[in-house]
Amino acid sequence: MNKAELVAKMADKAEVTKKDAEKVLNAFIETVQETLVAKDKISLVGFGTFETKHRAARQGINPQDPSKRITIPAADVPAFKVSKALKDAVAGK
Repeated sequence: MNKAELVAKMADKAEVTKKDAEKVLNAFIETVQETLVAKDKISLVGFGTFETKHRAARQGINPQDPSKRITIPAADVPAFKVSKALKDAVAGK
């Protein structure tokens, strides 16, 4: 499902216009992004948790020359942990 399909589905379920559904989706995406940039987290009960995790620097293998090692720098990365309720729903439990 792409963004346009998601907006259409949200508009149908919420019984609002596609334009309003798109505004809400864009606001949600912007809010999640701003929160993660601020190193905070968002917990949505029954859905999951968005957070920022720190990935330490590490050694890797150069894909163009596997005999050479490269240093992959440390980075803060976005992460999403699925809730048990969503995991169970997808698994059909």
